[in-house]
Amino acid sequence: LFLSFYVSEADFFAKMAVEAVKRVETTDSKGKSKYPVSAINILKAHGKSARDSELVNGFSLNCVKVSTQMPATVNKAKIALLDFDLRKAKMAFGVQVLVDDPKKLEDIRKMEGEITKRKCRMLIEAGANVVLTTGGIDDMASKVFVENNVMAVRRCKKSDLRKIAKLTGGRLLLTLSDEKEGESVDPSTLGEAETVSEEKVGDGELIYIKGCSTTRAQTIVLRGANDYFLDEVDRSLHDAMCIVKRTLESNTLAPGGGAVEAA
Repeated sequence: LFLSFYVSEADFFAKMAVEAVKRVETTDSKGKSKYPVSAINILKAHGKSARDSELVNGFSLNCVKVSTQMPATVNKAKIALLDFDLRKAKMAFGVQVLVDDPKKLEDIRKMEGEITKRKCRMLIEAGANVVLTTGGIDDMASKVFVENNVMAVRRCKKSDLRKIAKLTGGRLLLTLSDEKEGESVDPSTLGEAETVSEEKVGDGELIYIKGCSTTRAQTIVLRGANDYFLDEVDRSLHDAMCIVKRTLESNTLAPGGGAVEAA
């Protein structure tokens, strides 16, 4: 493979592209191997040289934990994947609560906070020690997680959490409601990984999820001096992975780029 951005690094990134595509191999209903390039997440970080780029055997998120008091590394992680807020409950737009006794107003406010606390406790009781959500996590929920030594990450991309669910064997939860018209957390919906850690990379931090049960999602962390260089590496690497995907799926290769004339 030829990467246009930097000829001397072509072999390094060519091997990375081939390895990344092979890891995300899946089989369709007809038994044919498929290699979804969309399952490979590419993150970019300033600093170091292009050869310091790495293919993570797991998944990385461009996010940070909610509080510095939370653990930086969690071993034997049980991961809860959520698609809702863990913030103080508020009435839906247009819904009003009419109070005839001012003393009950404080009880209503306490209940609003208790609803979120109860959800946090249910996740912890189910065995979760890592919580990833697409929504927000307020200070009240963060305090519950800190007290129970749980790592929590907010504002994750929904597409990333779907990939992590495939990677860890978990399930993305849209709500905690169950068939009994109550709320509960099934431990089987939690994903599993050997380690989940927050590590400093370049100017910021990344969340690394490693040691998963499958390799159905992968991450490449690119390093370089500036945005222009990283964008060019990203574009070229994506083109290379698409070539590898087509070659592996069709088991044929049509030379191009002037190869016919050169011959």
